[in-house]
Amino acid sequence: MTGTRAARPTLYPTLLYADARAAITQLTTAFGFTEHAVYEDEDGTVVHAELAYGNGMVMLGTKRPGSRFSEAMAGAGPAGVYVVIEDADAHHARAAEHGAEILMPPTDQEHGSRDYMARDVEGNVWSFGTYVPGVPD
Repeated sequence: MTGTRAARPTLYPTLLYADARAAITQLTTAFGFTEHAVYEDEDGTVVHAELAYGNGMVMLGTKRPGSRFSEAMAGAGPAGVYVVIEDADAHHARAAEHGAEILMPPTDQEHGSRDYMARDVEGNVWSFGTYVPGVPD
């Protein structure tokens, strides 16, 4: 691919939350994501949101009865998402300062990454590290 389309990510993790607004608040304040788009229905329920980090993006929404995606995801356990960051220690400090549940503090890995793990408000596990998959050192 060439041009602008080639620079766009082609993989977008998609998560559902009982309280998508609370998830957006945590992902932006504790983990440094930026709101790209938030679409709400008439009662203020988040039906679709896009949050950016670097050149990546995650999509999320509220679990809703009758939604095809909610039905397809019924019974699914927590998801795990990996995010490439520049400084694991600084990112971890921000997350901890904002009350994120830290599952593993910043740790040097055998494959050269420095990373940490945290759990979001609804149990999804977020790994943040310096390793860039598929890119040689």
